[in-house]
Amino acid sequence: MNDDVRNIVLGVVAAGISAALGWVARTYLWKRKLRKKQAFFGLPDNSESVLVVNRDAGSTDLAVHRYDVFALLELSALIKDCGAHAEVITQDTARQGFGERTEFCVGGPGSNRRMAAHMHAMLPGVRVNTDPEPGPDRLAFQIGSERYRMEKGLSEYVLLARLTAGQPGLNRPVFLFSGQTAITNQAATRYLARNHERLSRKYGNNTFVLLLKVVNSQAYGPDVAELIADVTRAAQAPLPAPTAPRNSHRAS
Repeated sequence: MNDDVRNIVLGVVAAGISAALGWVARTYLWKRKLRKKQAFFGLPDNSESVLVVNRDAGSTDLAVHRYDVFALLELSALIKDCGAHAEVITQDTARQGFGERTEFCVGGPGSNRRMAAHMHAMLPGVRVNTDPEPGPDRLAFQIGSERYRMEKGLSEYVLLARLTAGQPGLNRPVFLFSGQTAITNQAATRYLARNHERLSRKYGNNTFVLLLKVVNSQAYGPDVAELIADVTRAAQAPLPAPTAPRNSHRAS
């Protein structure tokens, strides 16, 4: 074997080793990223999760609003990416305990009794005006001493929460998407899908409650959602004594 052939063979071998090492490194990083995602969502390989869907508050039938259907589709994609499985159940048939399976609960407390139960039990500092009568405070959020009013199609709010039981054996989280309108529910699921890596780095596998504002949904749909505040502490503390809230937030 002359020098030229030897050099070619060595070059091919070196290229093969380099490609193999690159593949191993990429596979390791991909698996590491997947494990972090699975831990954040509480969805190890082949695990089970549940999607709790609300009813369309504007329909007399037991229908699901199309934006809530879109929200479920986005969540289903996240679950599939984690290698897990999902069961879809309606809000009036959800009977499982807290932390047994990862749960994604979609819809405000006025249209989803499961959401109402979660908020009552774990977010005592949050109140949602579910009075069907029209008025400036209809569907308004009160979080601590702050009130957040809706201007439909222009400025709408949604709570995105990751809650854990903190008990041995009950470590699967519950994700809440509680919006003032169906389109805000989808906006919250989209925000989670886009930002779960950043949220995982910031909060780890701990509880958080975020308030988002969906801007000009009549023009931009669910795509423009702004983080207004981390309201975890206020949401988990008891509401202050009943007085007029200090501030009312409206679109500027």
